[in-house]
Amino acid sequence: MYKIAVKHVKDYAFKVKSSGYEFAIDAKGKEGITPPDTLLAGLASCIGVYVTKYSEGAKLGLENFEIIAEGEFSTDAPVRFKEVSITIDLKGAKLEERRANALMEFIKNCPVHNTLENKPEVKIRINDGDKG
Repeated sequence: MYKIAVKHVKDYAFKVKSSGYEFAIDAKGKEGITPPDTLLAGLASCIGVYVTKYSEGAKLGLENFEIIAEGEFSTDAPVRFKEVSITIDLKGAKLEERRANALMEFIKNCPVHNTLENKPEVKIRINDGDKG
């Protein structure tokens, strides 16, 4: 099971702890990455892991590639990303069409991508310290 802790620091700023690592989130974007950017970063980096896995398995030697994730919020309720676009820039590396198609299919195994595609059940509870 994956688990992170997000602790309020001040105003709209938070500290995220995960497996011994920490980073800052700030909804105002002044002292850390924003929550929507964090979601996009999680998706893009997960896809990056799968690009790397495919490259290693196929012995393609893809390195220094870049993944750009862009999201556009809805204008109607509820506020959410209505569209997310991912661009994988291989920085000049060329793939045969069959390899490019296989890579596209392989990266769809990214669990973050699959989670977003399959609308996970999200359970939220409040622990206010009252055990009674």
